[in-house]
Amino acid sequence: MSFSQDVQPIISKHCAECHLPNGQGHAASGFLVESYDSLMKGTKFGPVVVPGDAVSSSLYRLVAGEVDESIRMPHGKDPLPTAEIAVIEAWITQGAKNN
Repeated sequence: MSFSQDVQPIISKHCAECHLPNGQGHAASGFLVESYDSLMKGTKFGPVVVPGDAVSSSLYRLVAGEVDESIRMPHGKDPLPTAEIAVIEAWITQGAKNN
């Protein structure tokens, strides 16, 4: 999996609306998705990606709906398609590399 070719388009499509500077998601959590580095930095509460371990990665758990419905991401929108969730899961499982 490639971050730039496979993951970034999904993040841009579903997450950037709230998780860019001055967005609601950024204000609430400190999480930015403007680059690989900002995504890997995580939130003000800690990392959201644990390379090699999708189940321990809150990014995956939040978009896959493995959390309380009230905090599923994207918040207040339709869930990500299963195929896009699988891409994020595979990328994290493969080490969440910036390639």
